[in-house]
Parts: sequence; structure tokens; C-alpha cells
Amino acid sequence: MLDIRSFGAVGDNSHDDTAAMQAAIDKAAETGETVYVGPGEYLCDTLYMRPKVYIKSDPLWGFRRDELGRAIIRQRSDGIPCLLDLTECHGSTIDGLCLDGRGTGDTVGMLSRKPDYGKKEDAYRIENCKVSGFGSHAVFLDHIWCFSVRHCMFAFSGGHGLAINGWDGFILDNWFSGNKGAGFASIGANASCTLTGNRIEWNRGGGIVIHDGSHYNITGNYIDRSGDAGIELVGARIVAATGNVVYRSGKFRPDDRESTQILLDGCKGVTFTGNSMNLGRDDGGKGDITPSWGMRIKDLTDCAVIGNVMFNGGTVGTIDDMGGHKNSVIDSNVGRAAASN
Repeated sequence: MLDIRSFGAVGDNSHDDTAAMQAAIDKAAETGETVYVGPGEYLCDTLYMRPKVYIKSDPLWGFRRDELGRAIIRQRSDGIPCLLDLTECHGSTIDGLCLDGRGTGDTVGMLSRKPDYGKKEDAYRIENCKVSGFGSHAVFLDHIWCFSVRHCMFAFSGGHGLAINGWDGFILDNWFSGNKGAGFASIGANASCTLTGNRIEWNRGGGIVIHDGSHYNITGNYIDRSGDAGIELVGARIVAATGNVVYRSGKFRPDDRESTQILLDGCKGVTFTGNSMNLGRDDGGKGDITPSWGMRIKDLTDCAVIGNVMFNGGTVGTIDDMGGHKNSVIDSNVGRAAASN
């Protein structure tokens, strides 16, 4: 391995370690060795990943905002576009890093900013990482083509936890928590992703938000206390959403008749089945009871919304069906409206 300290990194939360860490990454691109980030607090400006580089640390971070582990890469300056630039990250692995933002401006934690999708798959992996406290998105993969995000926490940032413009992704077993945007959000073209086993909680802009996307598998996620809808599919096509639990959505829309656990609007070829919903308050029985509805559905074509359970689905009702459906089945969705949980 290439230890970043052998390139001059200090890790005392005072020294500028940008050049040392970049030198280690560049060297690894030449030799094929692994870059190791050992214990320390490394102040850095934008670092640029290179193709086929493996950079790793020991993932000893915890859940809370201040539980950052023993090896932390910290945003040194305001005004930088990102802390870790993934634009040239083809075939690389980022494993166990903890990135800590300043919470200001438009800085993204990890950012791919390709101008187009290129001629081959990116095929990189982000694993066991915590990315939190950035002014914009924790992670934004722009023009991404083929990727995986596993066992990570993207949290407490000013934008979305994970935002993508692209396709062919595996998004498995992550925490997306406490972001001002959505936990997961599509921006621009998006398709062909699997979201399974994620805990998506306390995100102000919603849980899973997909607009105009296609060919998604959304399975077995736990979505808790979203500020807006827990799952929002608008103009989505060819999506299977099953086995998800959605709890107390609409936290920031308590008096809004449109607040809902689930929004399906203008979708085509969507199967939404076997999901369970329940309204609720904040932890400890505090705050407003939300949402108003278990589901709000509109203008569905060739869709099946079957066999979902809304136990205390909403304070107003279970399904707000606004009509406009074509060749769709909406049946055997059971539950009740309730003023409390």
C-alpha cells in the first residue's frame, strides 16, 4: 500500500494535505498499488480520483453527525466544487473514506461532472463511506454509466444524499439520512437502477424521488419521516416497487391535503405492490401527525397498484385517487384513515 503520510500528509486538522494526498493517488494510478488513509484529520481542497485506483481507509465512523471515525478527510476551503472529484474514476474503488464538509456554499462531497456519458461504462464502486455535512449534495453522479454504492452513509447535507443523472446502478444497504433534499433523487436522465435494503430517513425533500426515470427495482427499503413523500414517482416508466415500509412521511407538510406517503403521477408500466405504510409523529410522540394520505395517484397507464397496506394510512384517508387512469388495476389496497397512531 501507499500510505499518504509517506507523501507528506500530516493529518493534524491544520496542515493543508491536498498535495500529499493527490500525489499518492497519482502514484497509485501508475503503479497499481492501494492508497491507504490512516488515522488523522486531513484538511484538503478538491482531490481528483484517477482510473483504476483503489483508495481505502478503516470505516470506523458512526451514525451521528459528529461520529466521524479516526480517519477524516475534511473540506478545507469554501467555494470548491467538491471534495472528491470522480470524473476520471473509471474502474476505481473508494472504500471506507469519511468525508466531512463545512456545510456552506455549493460544495458536493463526491462529484462526477462528466460532460456526457462517454464511450464505455464507468464501473466504479463506492463502499463503506460516510459523506456528510456538505453545502450541496453529499454525492452527485452526473452522467454516470454503471456504478455501485454499498454500505455507505450519505447524510446531513444541504442537497440530496445521493443524486444521479445516469443509469445502471446498484444502490444497496445504505443510510441516506437528514439531508435537506431527498435521500435519493434523480436529476435529468435516469434509468436501470436497483435500490434495495436502504434506510432512508429524515430527509426534508422526500425519501426516494424519481422523475422521468425508467426500469427501476425498488425493493425492501425502510423510509422514515420524510419531509415530503416517502416514494415519489412522477412520469416514471417500468418500475417495480415492492416490500417497502414507509412511515410518517410529510413531516414538513402537516396541514397540506397533498401530503402523502406515496405519490404516483403520470406513470406507465409501474407495479406497486406489497408495500406497508403507517402515519406517525416524531420520535417520542412529538410533532405533527403526518401525512394526510397513504397514497395519491393520478394518470396511471398500464399500472398495477395492488395489495398494499395502509395501517393508519393518513389523517384524511387511504388513497387520494385523482383519476385519469388507462388500462390500470387499483385493487385490494387495505387500510384506514386515523387521527393518531
